[in-house]
Amino acid sequence: MNGIRWTHRLRYAFDNAMSRGTPALIGFLGLASLTLIAIAALVLVMLRIVPGGEESPPDFVEGMWLSLMRTLDSGTMGGDEGRGFRVTMLLVTLGGIFIVSALIGVLNSGLESKLDELRKGRSFVIEKDHTLILGWSPKIFTILSELILANENRRKPRIVILADRDKIEMEDEIRDEVGETGKTKIICRRGSPLALNDLEIVNPHQARSIVVLAPESDEPDSEVIKTILAITNNPGRRSEPYHIVAEIAEPKNLEVARMVGRDEAQLIVTGDLISRIIVQTSRQSGLSVVYTELLDFGGDEIYFTNEPKLAGRTFGEALLAYEESAVIGLRNRDGRIRLNPPMDTRIEAGDRVIAISEDDDTVKVSDEPGAVDERAIHGASPTAPRPERTLILGWNERGPAIVRELDRYVAPGSELTLVAPGISETIKSQRLSLKNQKGTTRNADTTDREVLDSLQIETYDQVILLCYSDTLDVQEADARTLITLLHLRDMADKGDHDFRIVSEMLDVRNRELAEVTQADDFIVSNKLTSLMLAQVSENRELAPVFEDLFDPEGSEVYLKPASDYVEPGVEVNFYTVAEAARRRGEVAFGYRQMAYAKDAARAYGVAVNPKKSAKLAFTGADQVIVLAEE
Repeated sequence: MNGIRWTHRLRYAFDNAMSRGTPALIGFLGLASLTLIAIAALVLVMLRIVPGGEESPPDFVEGMWLSLMRTLDSGTMGGDEGRGFRVTMLLVTLGGIFIVSALIGVLNSGLESKLDELRKGRSFVIEKDHTLILGWSPKIFTILSELILANENRRKPRIVILADRDKIEMEDEIRDEVGETGKTKIICRRGSPLALNDLEIVNPHQARSIVVLAPESDEPDSEVIKTILAITNNPGRRSEPYHIVAEIAEPKNLEVARMVGRDEAQLIVTGDLISRIIVQTSRQSGLSVVYTELLDFGGDEIYFTNEPKLAGRTFGEALLAYEESAVIGLRNRDGRIRLNPPMDTRIEAGDRVIAISEDDDTVKVSDEPGAVDERAIHGASPTAPRPERTLILGWNERGPAIVRELDRYVAPGSELTLVAPGISETIKSQRLSLKNQKGTTRNADTTDREVLDSLQIETYDQVILLCYSDTLDVQEADARTLITLLHLRDMADKGDHDFRIVSEMLDVRNRELAEVTQADDFIVSNKLTSLMLAQVSENRELAPVFEDLFDPEGSEVYLKPASDYVEPGVEVNFYTVAEAARRRGEVAFGYRQMAYAKDAARAYGVAVNPKKSAKLAFTGADQVIVLAEE
């Protein structure tokens, strides 16, 4: 085009202004309305048009008012008199119908658009010192429930959630699954934790802790790592270190996640963790209840405390120094965590005691420790491990890790049977090498009663039910596990058999359904991972404690016969039990009464951190919960 006329420039400027959206439209229509009203007022003043019933023409301000009223309400001119005045007001009213009405429509549309944006959760969060959860998975409901309990003593607690889901749907699900949130306010925002602009909405730089949940996708670890990277390498990041807690599914991705998160991220390897807990629980009925008691905020938890009175004393002496707390380890001045160190380990100044207690202010040294009943202590010689028979029903991606973990625990000569559709071909492709077990496979449907009857399940020491999470959705996989579990319990009742069962479930909400089997079917699920994430988000020092606690190397939690420690039928206090365990190089921090093994209201007989002065007579079937090397 050779020449650009002023009309082209005007049209170009108008198009650019309109492209700016609702604010530009409001400005343009508002200016047009004001211009129309001002022109009408000038006409009245300059032509000296007198309204009917008036003696003199209006001034400019009065003319503006008269014109404004006619633009807003066309019925106002119904009582006008005077030909000139009527014509002028008619033109103003017609202009108002087209211009002012359009302005009102744009304002209404803009308001609705803003409300929709607010409902979508895109407004900035001005909270500070809040717990930030990035991502969404079934674990979030357990985490929220635990954080609500942990926040009871906090002033104005806030939890902010950022996930790529509809804000209203998130709020509805939380309302249905979590219920009352007490004094804790939960704020949901929609956005991707991977996008820097979306991340800024939830104000991560002023959060007290950040929990990164693994998404339900094919590559969850890559998204978790990128989310950590988006926080730590953010151009607007804060100078103080972040407190990030994240879950990693595969151990092979742990090193990369550590490089990205450095000292700011505490990482929970969920796949490895669940595999270990399944194996440990399958060999010790009731162990998952102990773990749940340690990890949730509803009972006793793990605390760190400085205790100058214990400086110079041994770890063994510290075990009996507390009435209402159970010492389980030490945190040295250099930050090293030691669970159940040697009993003659000296506690140095600056070392911190790791203890299980009801609250942090209840970890207090007793002025007068209770007496130990030497006559009741029963020293039992350790028995040699015997070969075990294990049955695994079902299979998923955690199966190989569970088999390898089990092989590290059982004695040589043990047997392992795997039953699942197509399991023989699966095992051949995975090339599992067993050192202490002889493995056999059987291709069969694990929900078929005839198949289960033919396995002679009563001859096995433990049964592990794995869900079909690789091939079925969450609810269908849990449903198949539940059907198998019901068959097994029926077989145990009708045949008067007693075998240990541990069942893996994906959705923690299905645990209540599984408990109708009314036996020691302690369900191991993602709930334990959720509890751990919630605990570490409140106290970053707990991460190495849990890592040590669930590591097969070093001390672990065991449930051992009470008769190995004290005489059955003799009433003793827990100081006596703790002393008996101390002499064996173990830490006793609870017990299980088998008379209540099927009573969910009494935690299936499990008592963690009992008062040491309380007396109890153990039966031959009762167990003591200890932290021991083996």
